[in-house]
Parts: sequence; C-alpha cells; structure tokens
Amino acid sequence: MSYNWLVIFFAAVFTENILLARFLGMCSFLAVSRQVKTAVGLGSAVTFVLAFTSVLNWLVYHYLLSRYDLEYLRYIVFIIVIAAFVQFVEIVIERASPVLYYALGIFLPLITVNCAILGVSLFMIIRELNLVESFFYGLGSGVGWMLAIMAMAGIREKMQTARVPRGLEGPGITLIVAGIMALAFIGLSGVLTPQ
Repeated sequence: MSYNWLVIFFAAVFTENILLARFLGMCSFLAVSRQVKTAVGLGSAVTFVLAFTSVLNWLVYHYLLSRYDLEYLRYIVFIIVIAAFVQFVEIVIERASPVLYYALGIFLPLITVNCAILGVSLFMIIRELNLVESFFYGLGSGVGWMLAIMAMAGIREKMQTARVPRGLEGPGITLIVAGIMALAFIGLSGVLTPQ
C-alpha cells in the first residue's frame, strides 16, 4: 500500500510550506497575524478552502477542462471555483460565528484572491497529483499556512511588551521575524520531498 499521500501532506506542511517556502499568501499573513484568535480563525478558513478547492479544481480540470481541450482556461475557471467556494465559507462563518466574521473583516473575502489558494491548485496540476493526493496536498498546505500565521501571531503578541528599536517597530520587525521563520522552513527543504 502506497503512503504517498502522507508524504505529500507532511511535505506541504513543513518542507514545502506554501507561505514560508513558496512565499504565497503573504499579504493576509502579515495583516491578520496580530492576534492568535483571529490567526486561528483565518488559518482554519484558509485550510478548509485549500483542502476543498484543490479537490473541486482537480475535478473541474480533469473532467471538464482536459476532456474538452480547455486547459488554457484553468486560471479563470480555478478563480471562479475558489470565489464561489469562499463565498459559501463566508456565509457559513457569518451565520456560525459572527464575532469571528467581524474580527476577520475584509480579509475573509480576500481569501478569494489569496495567491496561495490558486497556487495550490496550479501546483497540483503541474505535479500531476491524483484526487486523493490533491486533497492531502491542499490540506497540508492549509495546515502549514495556519501553523505559520499562528506562530507569527504568537510572536507578535509577545513583541507588544518587548523593547523593539524605534526604527523597526510595526512592519519592520514583522518582516524580519517572517524572514527568520522562512529560513527555518527553507532549512527543512530536501528532508521530505513528494514524488
């Protein structure tokens, strides 16, 4: 029995982290990582969207676009699928947790244009993953993105009471911390590589 999906999952979380090794999805990562609570909420939403849009886009690509030689439309079609699914998630979060919905604010609908979401769908096509592998690649990418944003939020909460040089306050120190985190994840590259 092949456990390729397990390797793909852990590689997507750690060694090929979509955020800290591929640098996709940085805008919402930097903007929403001020508090752990909102980071967990957005991270969960991104994980959910990544896992299921990778499956939906795999199905659309293989059963519609490839079958009718429409592969050149994949960018547009993938974005439409992602936008529709994010709209669904937004409605569910608004009904289930209005506090989280208002805490995430504008960044919830911006998941639609989060380049990490589109990147995962494109990477799964480029790597020729099957349906199960695509799901685990999307899930692992989401978990990796969520771990990164939660770690950044925890560090930024601690830095509120720390003495940071005046010239580095705000975005400066945040980018330095993100760079150090990225170095740690990039240092893992090659340890676990799918296929």
